[in-house]
Amino acid sequence: MSAPCEPRATAPASAPPPPVPPVPPVASATASAAAPAARRPALDWRIRFAGLSLIWGFSFLLIKVGTEGYAPFQVTFGRLLAGTAVLVAAMAMRRERLPRSARTWGHLTVAALLLNALPFSLFSYAELTIPSTLAGICNATSPLWGMALSVVALSEDRPTRRRVAGLGVGFLGVLTVLGAWQGFSGLDLPGTGMALLASFCYPVGWIYVRRTLAGTGSSTLALTGSQLCLATVQLAVVTPLFTSAPTSFPLLPTLSVLALGALGTGLAVLLQYGLVQEVGPTTAQMVTYFIPVIATAAGVALLGEQLSWNTPVGALVVLVGAALTQSRPRRSAAAAQAPPPVPGSPSNEPAGRGPVRLSRN
Repeated sequence: MSAPCEPRATAPASAPPPPVPPVPPVASATASAAAPAARRPALDWRIRFAGLSLIWGFSFLLIKVGTEGYAPFQVTFGRLLAGTAVLVAAMAMRRERLPRSARTWGHLTVAALLLNALPFSLFSYAELTIPSTLAGICNATSPLWGMALSVVALSEDRPTRRRVAGLGVGFLGVLTVLGAWQGFSGLDLPGTGMALLASFCYPVGWIYVRRTLAGTGSSTLALTGSQLCLATVQLAVVTPLFTSAPTSFPLLPTLSVLALGALGTGLAVLLQYGLVQEVGPTTAQMVTYFIPVIATAAGVALLGEQLSWNTPVGALVVLVGAALTQSRPRRSAAAAQAPPPVPGSPSNEPAGRGPVRLSRN
């Protein structure tokens, strides 16, 4: 599953988000200005938006099914490997060049850990003990964590009263989802904690990317593909240390992992990138609010997961709070006439979010 920002030159981020998982690099102001001259996609942006929402919404179901046949680290490694293959193919077709700076590769290594390897693994481990519906809702808390972090880490962007209120409303929704008034009875606290920690990783990664990888000179696709490649290498090193090689390859879990990677971590990146270029990050990031709805519906309908009243009610409150934290004050007439900020500068990005995330989940 991981708010909008003005088009600018910057570096990649993850999933979702998906989310989100998790979100993504965006085009520079120059590229955005030139976008009308580019060839229009064959599919209307609304169809691609719906497809992206479904892909990231179903990611949590695919993780759940994948963990029924493979260890969590194996699920994460498989999805990253498949997702990287899709992006490498796209980079080859577009003849994209990899970053050359050792400094850029160093920062991308950290970004890969914070935005891909760590949150993807945490979600896989979390879904061993919690339903996919709860994981999808936890993913929607990323904007809330981002707002909380912005107070400390992004001092140039002062939070408004509305956004602070959204933070409070959002965490009230989290408590509702978790059934705090019941003492969290029946809730797997370690699993839920890992899902929330995974969602927390995204804004931390966005802030890091914002401060270290803006204006590198490489394309968004090249940076994102490089980042996913590094995350795959990280999992290739870690996975053998904690798991043994699988003795069998059950069909349904294998297909789920491949779909999770090729669609949710590969194709989704390309869809989101295209949407940001065509309709702007503000509209493209709205997919974030559909992810928990689709994840909940998929978990209940296809996996038979139980749903109590507080789960959908709390999820709705979380989404309201998340929307409030992303609200921006209206620009004054003087500000509207001011020259646009330099692409990649801090003033281009909303607090706590940084680049719109690719590979939300």
